[in-house]
Amino acid sequence: MEEASGVGKHLVVIGGGPGGYPAAFHAADHGYRVTIVNAEAKLGGVCLHRGCIPSKALLHLAKLITETKEVEHAGLKFGAPTIDLAAVRNFKNSVIDKLADGVTQLNKVRKIESITARASFLNSKTLKLHQVPGLPAPPSDTLTFDHAIIATGSSPIVPPPFQLGDSRIMDSTGALELADIPKKLLVIGGGYIGLEMGSVYAALGSEVTVVELLSGILMGADRDLVRPLQKRLQALFTGGIFLNTKVESLKATPQGIVAKLAGEGVTPEQTFDRVLVSVGRRPNSRDLGLENTKVELDAKGFVKIDKKQRTNDPTISAIGDVAGEPGLAHKATREAKIAIEALLGLPAEFDNIAIPAVVFTDPEVAWCGLTEMQAQAENREVVVTRFPWAASGRAQSLARTEGITKILFDPKTERVLGVGIVGAGAGELIAEGVVAVETAMVARDLADSIHAHPTLSETLMEAAESLIGQATHMYRPKK
Repeated sequence: MEEASGVGKHLVVIGGGPGGYPAAFHAADHGYRVTIVNAEAKLGGVCLHRGCIPSKALLHLAKLITETKEVEHAGLKFGAPTIDLAAVRNFKNSVIDKLADGVTQLNKVRKIESITARASFLNSKTLKLHQVPGLPAPPSDTLTFDHAIIATGSSPIVPPPFQLGDSRIMDSTGALELADIPKKLLVIGGGYIGLEMGSVYAALGSEVTVVELLSGILMGADRDLVRPLQKRLQALFTGGIFLNTKVESLKATPQGIVAKLAGEGVTPEQTFDRVLVSVGRRPNSRDLGLENTKVELDAKGFVKIDKKQRTNDPTISAIGDVAGEPGLAHKATREAKIAIEALLGLPAEFDNIAIPAVVFTDPEVAWCGLTEMQAQAENREVVVTRFPWAASGRAQSLARTEGITKILFDPKTERVLGVGIVGAGAGELIAEGVVAVETAMVARDLADSIHAHPTLSETLMEAAESLIGQATHMYRPKK
């Protein structure tokens, strides 16, 4: 079969994040003339510059600090860490710069044109290029194209009552700047961003208080996966975790940010040195001139797409956070490939059933495919097996036995429908779960595959063994 080609066609990608630049690269590799219009000085997007990468660099340091304290029971004692905050920031920024430079180089070798500007549609074939304040003007005012891909991402939500114009009230971007280590930090929101950044600041020495309006933290994850994490966080977040609790108001004073809180067991009025607002993100679909095209938005502001990433406008596709939830970098990268292959006429569509989600706290929480909560909501019959890490030799040697590996199976075919893991390194382990769900493995596929010993990956094997018999390192009396 002749390879599909975009030779002679001009593709414009709006946005240079984990959806945008992979789309540009894939298109260039198939012969398209590609232009990236990016509203930032460097490619990489939020994930690289203000999200996934810097937060994981800081979480790595936080984990090292925590481990020096937790290893005392094994006979190793370290002194209190001396934190050079400037050096910490430099380390974080060096990681960002190295990766950003790598993306830039990959862009250059593909001969992709990169324009720094904010783009809006004049019509379905023309963009208006707006200068970004503080950055050089674009080479022209307009840009025509054969096809465009919207990959503009999302932005943190800060509700209007919290927008006081005070730098001590931060979103995730401000928190990652690490201006100082506040004595008292209030985190509004018990989702993954709030918990990850709260963990960083707590390890660095802040008294962290988490306030969540809902009845639990990480409401998208199964409760049995959240419990081991919440137990550790309750010890780490010395200010407390308060559920079903509302922040009624914030007030900036010279002494700090005064928060009025309403909920069971919480002190109604407290003063914090800094506040992190992490209550969600919204798609960057505003001010794109979409009204001048046939592109449609849903009620939440997401661009409407089909399984081939196509919008209602035949010349425009959309990928990543702006095109719907979940807002995950790896989902955007997958969608980038689908969008280009669909343009090339290849049989591509988003049919993945296992999008891994990872919360990089300590312990990590990861899941893919069907969750038990979803199964219950859909009245779907499943068989669930769980393997406690207390029975894992590797977990015992790491002194991290709080973990759990659970697998959801179809009761008739024993097909793997979903995998959930909480424990050290769960974000790496979930990859096997993704492969199992995506390739329709059955319990015996996992159980009969030899896993290295002693490793945490054995917990997946033994969770599968539990369905077809007895796990080697766990015994449950037969009913």
